[in-house]
Amino acid sequence: MKTLYGVTVPFLFAFFYPKTMKSNPHFQENLAKLTPRDLERASELERIEREAIAEFHGQLDELSGALGMLRMGDYFGWRVLVLIHNKRTVRKYETILGIKIREFFPEEGPASERSIGYKLVKQIGNFWKAVSGDIKIEQRREISEN
Repeated sequence: MKTLYGVTVPFLFAFFYPKTMKSNPHFQENLAKLTPRDLERASELERIEREAIAEFHGQLDELSGALGMLRMGDYFGWRVLVLIHNKRTVRKYETILGIKIREFFPEEGPASERSIGYKLVKQIGNFWKAVSGDIKIEQRREISEN
């Protein structure tokens, strides 16, 4: 076996890629719903990402959160994003990225139904009251297996 800095390579893979990463029994079904982005959209996301990194100064966790929102938006839609983040955070991330999420992302994405909070809000029927906090949604930031 090969070693890297005295550590065997299989150990490194076990450390960085734990078995729990693909323990979701609905993994294949979920993956099938996430259609690949077309080349134009992928290029646009990469451009926004690179420009945000080049322009940014401040706390790295804010940049990381903004980039995460950028990558999640097409899959979950802007409604899930505004449900899981407060208004101030969304505005901060929009500023970092130079986008408006309600214009840039679809309302719902192929993974939006996995958002427990979003499913509950759809059943209740008053999205904006849930976003504002007038209606409390306990699991608004959780995602289900499928």
